[in-house]
Amino acid sequence: MMAERPGNGQGTSHLPERRSGERPTSSELARVLALLDASRHSLVALAAAVDLAARRQAELVALYVEDTDLLSCAGFPFAREIGAQSGLARPLTDSSLEAAIARQRSRIHQAVERAVAGRELRHRLEVSRGQVVAETLAQATPGDVLVMGKAGMSERFGPRLGSTSRRVLLHAPCTVLVWDERRAFRRGPLRLVDHARSPLEGGTLPGWLAALFDGVTPLPAHRAGELERLLARSEAGGLLLHRAQLTRLLDEDPDMLARIPLPVVVVD
Repeated sequence: MMAERPGNGQGTSHLPERRSGERPTSSELARVLALLDASRHSLVALAAAVDLAARRQAELVALYVEDTDLLSCAGFPFAREIGAQSGLARPLTDSSLEAAIARQRSRIHQAVERAVAGRELRHRLEVSRGQVVAETLAQATPGDVLVMGKAGMSERFGPRLGSTSRRVLLHAPCTVLVWDERRAFRRGPLRLVDHARSPLEGGTLPGWLAALFDGVTPLPAHRAGELERLLARSEAGGLLLHRAQLTRLLDEDPDMLARIPLPVVVVD
């Protein structure tokens, strides 16, 4: 666990952190978790998570994992880092990578502070070091809602769903809300691929999350391509998928989810 704290400047709020490895207690269930990596899509998802937590009067837990898989890359003698603006390659060293992680950690602190500014909202930042998927799943409990961006999206190569996002989506023990950063959220129906298994009737989807949408609408689509075509011009509402459905759709088209221009709710 990295015991980093914000600076002592004027207007800086305190963001408490829990030591890595401590499990959430029963009193902390039904939280809103936000998975962050300082990228644009994750910061937009953070804003959505703050709004959800405020609506529910739930605790917001911002999660940032310092990826040990990335850190291990510095051990290879051929490892290089390429400047985003200069395009110059230089050796990737332990010290340069630690410095980059420290800068990202600072940006995360600042982003959370800005996101909660002016709100009476219980919140904390959890910083840990390990594998991103394992650390995220260790923090989540069945009563939580995990909010994340569509990581891995690249304007140059087109929308793509990152491998980390995919594994979290398929294995999280809780409801996951995948936020789309390309457009502002507008109220509309929650679309169901298989309306016979509506989670609104069985209580699978929390009522306070369902209240974001205007009822449910069944979709006559069972294939990834059909679903993408039906939703290509959608501008309001969202899509709900059971994990078994999501697994099947991603097997057909690994990047289908990233191309759907709506928030996606994933439930068991």
